[in-house]
Amino acid sequence: MEKTKLTAKDLSSGLPVKWCPGCGDFAILAMIQKTMAGMGLPLEQYAVISGIGCSSRFPYYMGTYGFHTLHGRALPVASGVKLSHPELSVWVVTGDGDGLSIGGNHMLHTIRRNIGLKIVLFNNRIYAMTKGQASPTTLPGSKTKTTPLGAIDYPFNPARFAVGLDCTFVARGIDNDIAGTSAILARAAKHNGTAFVEVLHKCVPFTDKEFDPLKDPAGRDDLLLRVEHGKPLVFGKNRDKGIVITNLRPEIIEFAGAVPEEVAVYDETNADLAYLISGFTRPDFPVPLGVLKETRKPAYEELYYDQIKAVGDTKGEELEALLAGPDAWEIK
Repeated sequence: MEKTKLTAKDLSSGLPVKWCPGCGDFAILAMIQKTMAGMGLPLEQYAVISGIGCSSRFPYYMGTYGFHTLHGRALPVASGVKLSHPELSVWVVTGDGDGLSIGGNHMLHTIRRNIGLKIVLFNNRIYAMTKGQASPTTLPGSKTKTTPLGAIDYPFNPARFAVGLDCTFVARGIDNDIAGTSAILARAAKHNGTAFVEVLHKCVPFTDKEFDPLKDPAGRDDLLLRVEHGKPLVFGKNRDKGIVITNLRPEIIEFAGAVPEEVAVYDETNADLAYLISGFTRPDFPVPLGVLKETRKPAYEELYYDQIKAVGDTKGEELEALLAGPDAWEIK
């Protein structure tokens, strides 16, 4: 099948983009449009589904099919789209509130089923559209409209949440890392099964400085761990720090010259290692970015259509069989 040649501009609806100036959503929009343009599919084979929130305006800005659904309900709608048209590339755009709070139950069951959706979760650690309430990822001590004395909830780590649910593809990017996050999205686009990508990004009105240390060229290399399959877990401005894992206990070592043998080599197919590394948080460990896990197993839609194929077309007989069966009764 010949690939369709599209540009990022072809993926734009042309409508004015209404996010706050400086919002990280602009960068993510551009990266997803570029990723889709590179997949070689015609426009009609994409669908973008969203829930409610700033990120959920996404379908309006895409030149594809799409739905702007209810709060937390993007995943059931997207699942229906994928099951009815498995040939489509179905993308779900959600946020830390929409996807992990009111939509959390749908998230865990979508991942459990391994439905072939590309889930991009925008994590700005706040409810932004409703003006700054604490979300499931808000850090302890953060003062928000609903936590004026400081948040005391323990927050979700979205990437670790997904790895813990045995999601077959889990990754984390950051809004200003165009090359790194674009590469992650390109891999997610090709994955067969559920792909979960967390993107850290700032909200100008409420979490403008949230990720500044991770973006500051002067110090970010000491705070970020860029994981890559088959490569040692090394970080630091001078690439002189490494992660050593002994009896499932990680520690940081410093070295000079060649990378010591005891520094762990990353294996994205190792779910236990992915769970361990995805739990890294500051200040004890650097924040991991990249593809944290990719494994393979049949997608839900494949198993679903295999069952239908095995049974055959029974649509013409279903109603008669139901009415004649033991579970029907007549009201007189």
